[in-house]
Amino acid sequence: MGLRERITDVADQPVPGHVDLVADYRRKLLAEVDLAELSTFSAPQRRARLERVLSRTLSREGPVLSTYERSRLIRRVVDEALGLGVLEPLLEDPTITEIMVNGPDVIFVERSGRLERVEARFPSVDQLYQTIDRIVSAVNRRVDESSPMVDARLPTGERVNVIVPPLSLSGPAMTIRRFPRPYSIDELVALGAIDVPLAGLLAAFVRARLNIIVSGGTGSGKTTMLNALSAFIPARERIVTIEDAAELSLQQEHVIRLESRPPNIEGRGQVTIRDLMRNSLRMRPDRIIVGEVRGGETLDMLQAMSTGHEGSLATVHANSAEDAVMRLETLASMSELQIPFEALRDQINSAVDAIVFLARGSDGVRRITEVAAVTSARREAFQLTTLADFDQEPVGPDRTVQGHFRHLPLPAALAERLLRAGERVPPGFPSLPGEHRSFPRREPR
Repeated sequence: MGLRERITDVADQPVPGHVDLVADYRRKLLAEVDLAELSTFSAPQRRARLERVLSRTLSREGPVLSTYERSRLIRRVVDEALGLGVLEPLLEDPTITEIMVNGPDVIFVERSGRLERVEARFPSVDQLYQTIDRIVSAVNRRVDESSPMVDARLPTGERVNVIVPPLSLSGPAMTIRRFPRPYSIDELVALGAIDVPLAGLLAAFVRARLNIIVSGGTGSGKTTMLNALSAFIPARERIVTIEDAAELSLQQEHVIRLESRPPNIEGRGQVTIRDLMRNSLRMRPDRIIVGEVRGGETLDMLQAMSTGHEGSLATVHANSAEDAVMRLETLASMSELQIPFEALRDQINSAVDAIVFLARGSDGVRRITEVAAVTSARREAFQLTTLADFDQEPVGPDRTVQGHFRHLPLPAALAERLLRAGERVPPGFPSLPGEHRSFPRREPR
């Protein structure tokens, strides 16, 4: 293989066993620049400065290359010097929502809800470890055999999870989850995630200050839906958002954003969702939005919903609308307080008004598959009344999901609550008693 072919291969995907031109020119580049001076520049200025220096180096001593080959080599070298190497082009691709690195040679991405393998790869496992170290050290974390799992965050906000041997038997594994871009409810209608009458109903729920739980599996679009629903909160209200990793992008002016913090290298300084939840109650919020409840903070959230913070929103992992209320009960029981299940059921019945369940179809499209109202009272067994669902047709050979949204009658009490709040019931949702489902009473521990 000639020099030109090796350069092109390295620019795309370095091949083990050949001269690593990227590493060679990276060393030359860093030897020619003043790192102290470079640290005073902004990120775009640093990149532009390194590109100019490297271009002069290649003109002075580098091989003869076409304009395309030269620009690709310069980009790869600067990516290695400043960024995340082979991952940089993937991070710049707006169609990619998740990057999954399964060792140095295997990288998958998610586009439009579907996984696909890409040709990019790391030149060696050592290069992958260097990239991981660059990410985690920026947030004062470390990853090694004594601490083989870590969560971090890129400067641009993407969430990163790393797990390395001995826990990962296939080598270092890294998952980068990009923030979903904010979608308006009209855009979600155009994408088929919801239809116009159902969008009108949920908007009325938010304006009427109903407490809503958005549920679904991993990657089902919970955060995207939560963000879209938050747009209907009146601008005059004070909103506090609480998240593990700040993903919500609210448009209102009066928003306080809180984010949890993991422990540092010494194991100190952790601030949990529950800590933030308790503190938010002292901040005079009109509404509280919790990115995801997953533990004892669920009890604090339910109490806040029942004591003057109506109209709050939260997400929870669940496999159905039915499973969502049962999971809330289980999560609330994880508090250090020993509260009987009957009392927890009372909290949920009085606090939660509606459950929105989303799922990702076989075609990758994320959509609402059910909206249900919690119609049980006090310590009754949970009862859900289905207000709308997605009636799916059998999936064809092309795996495309077809179907339509069904709109069912609203319980009279719910319709009356909307009317008292000045909201009209959307057409297609008459206020008649609807079907409800009951769940068996769970025995206390």
